[in-house]
Amino acid sequence: MSELSFDQAFEAAHGSAVDISPLVRRVTCNNPGPFTFKGTNSYIVGRGKVAIIDPGPEDEDHLAALLDAVRGETVTHIIITHTHRDHSPLARELKSATGATTYGYGPHGSGRAAKAITSGDITLHAAGDHEFQPNVSIEHGDIIEGAGWTLESVFTPGHCSNHLAFALPQERVLFSGDHVMAWSTSVIAPPDGHMADYFASLRTLMERVDDKVYLPGHGPVKTDPQRFARAFLGHRQMREKAVLQRIRGGKRTIMGVVKQVYAGVDPKLHNAAALSTLAHVEHLIEQGLIKAHGPLALDTEYEAV
Repeated sequence: MSELSFDQAFEAAHGSAVDISPLVRRVTCNNPGPFTFKGTNSYIVGRGKVAIIDPGPEDEDHLAALLDAVRGETVTHIIITHTHRDHSPLARELKSATGATTYGYGPHGSGRAAKAITSGDITLHAAGDHEFQPNVSIEHGDIIEGAGWTLESVFTPGHCSNHLAFALPQERVLFSGDHVMAWSTSVIAPPDGHMADYFASLRTLMERVDDKVYLPGHGPVKTDPQRFARAFLGHRQMREKAVLQRIRGGKRTIMGVVKQVYAGVDPKLHNAAALSTLAHVEHLIEQGLIKAHGPLALDTEYEAV
């Protein structure tokens, strides 16, 4: 099992386009936070006639930065990895400004029945964008072609039920969205987020040996990505074993488990950890290892079978 280590050495360069490769530029939105790191990465693919992947949140400064970055070029495609509010909402204004066609798996929750789960003030900061509806719905293996570039869609549900990654074969790059990021793990928040799907999607990426670089939705570029994805899977599996051990040891609530399993994590992130713990609990229920005394929720009591 590979050791999981994170890279937080990232200069965001808000408002400016940074050349990543001959075909890819990155513009990072100035929306830093505990779930967005230094901000959401939008990617411009191609030259002349281009695609923009994940335009980001509703932010006029970021819209201006994207339009400035493609001045003199034509935006033909707007491509969405998933419908969290830090990734997809700006597609509406960008489409209005450019006339480009939007692409994505489908509206929020289209991969799984979705509704907000809250308990007190616990909720996922990057909540769903329920207004996004792509002009073109795409599925696993679909090909999007542009001027000098090709993107292959890779269905990677887990963090979000409609999450897609996109492979750029010309440069052996994978735009990994929030599925795999170099700076941190991803929050998996039921009911739209699903841990079993996340595990399966990690295995999907591990098998894609031609991908040499991941360009994630937040933070820096990641090289040697298959080893990193394997380490992510191992990390999640260890977390799940720890959750099961705590429940077997008598911790019956999500927050009771979180305070022990995530004792070394900044308490500011315990709310997000509670949501991922709930996803692990759901997966353990699906495996018949624990049972719930009520609906799947943060304030329900759980016990080992």
